Amino acid sequence: MTANSNPRVYLDYNATAVVRPEAAAAVAHALEVGGNPSSVHAAGRAARALVEQARTDVAALIAAPTSTIVFTSGGTEANALALESAIAAGSKRLLISAIEHDSVRETAQASGLAVEAIPVDRSGRVDLTWLSERLARWDAADGKPFVALMLANNETGVIQPVAEAAELVRAADGWLHVDAVQAAGKIAVDSRALGADTLSISAHKIGGPQGVGALTFGPRAVLSRRQHGGGQERGRRGGTENVSGINGFGAAATAARETLEQPVDVEGKAAWRDAAAARLKSAGAVVVGEAAPRLPNTLCVAAPGFAADTQVMALDLAGVMVSAGAACSSGKVKVSPVLAAMGLGDLAGCGIRVSGGWKSTEADWNRFVDAWFEAYRRHTARHAPAAAGAA
Repeated sequence: MTANSNPRVYLDYNATAVVRPEAAAAVAHALEVGGNPSSVHAAGRAARALVEQARTDVAALIAAPTSTIVFTSGGTEANALALESAIAAGSKRLLISAIEHDSVRETAQASGLAVEAIPVDRSGRVDLTWLSERLARWDAADGKPFVALMLANNETGVIQPVAEAAELVRAADGWLHVDAVQAAGKIAVDSRALGADTLSISAHKIGGPQGVGALTFGPRAVLSRRQHGGGQERGRRGGTENVSGINGFGAAATAARETLEQPVDVEGKAAWRDAAAARLKSAGAVVVGEAAPRLPNTLCVAAPGFAADTQVMALDLAGVMVSAGAACSSGKVKVSPVLAAMGLGDLAGCGIRVSGGWKSTEADWNRFVDAWFEAYRRHTARHAPAAAGAA
């Protein structure tokens, strides 16, 4: 099988989803409208109307009050705005789960404050007992406790017990930030029921354009503007709004919400993922996080001795696009800190992430498995003589 014999298969939605046609049309429409949403003339008012409708649509996806949606340049900025606002509110020690995205982990480290990693178990779920005991020992000199816990991991798809963690954080009068970038649009997300003080999402993970995201905040959170300039976003973020991106975001949010209302579609995608996993396991591959609840579109799999970068390149040559680890590392493939935190040892360098989305088909998943088996066959054939000689 070669890339020329069949159409290329894209199974890297957790990096960036294929743009939905509704979103593309919304972007084009906003560009035609033109106008600065802060202007009071007709074109400005038309642009403002697009922004505010999108704010309502994005809020509906995560069951948040419309007035609490702050548009940003993406999930990374939304995470930074939440974390830096918590620091401004008095947090002096940060508890960050060991599986957080780099945008959370590196922002915390760059703050200069003490940062502690909340451990996870082998299935990739956060250790709530550790968190409870740590909050019980909290020193008042460290200010308001800050906890960052993503809703679903971007590499494994493992869904975290956020609501339970929120109860612990609230009892300690702390601030819980939830990175829901990977979860939104794939599972139902209710930011208020989860107990999040702040929660971030991103357009390009749900089929919207790149370069736009949002942060919602609860009644206990006070946001501190980090980007100064004008009074945009109700004074919470300076800079002219990305009207075309925001309009595309709103359209993608509506389409994603409508898809979630069709459980047969969601369950079908999970069935394709599980069927692929069963075939890979027959060859000795390990499904990472299999024992935990996971996003229905995400499969993280590792085969002992089969390096992640080798797998990604071999699959790409076969016309199948997947990834290893997060897709935000300047194209570099390295040992996954998420899998390492799960205690997977050498397997941490052998994990790949396969993630489908709104346009994926069962045939795409089958193509992936067929291509993987061919790559694995070649890999074992190359290493068989060395293994025999060593014996």
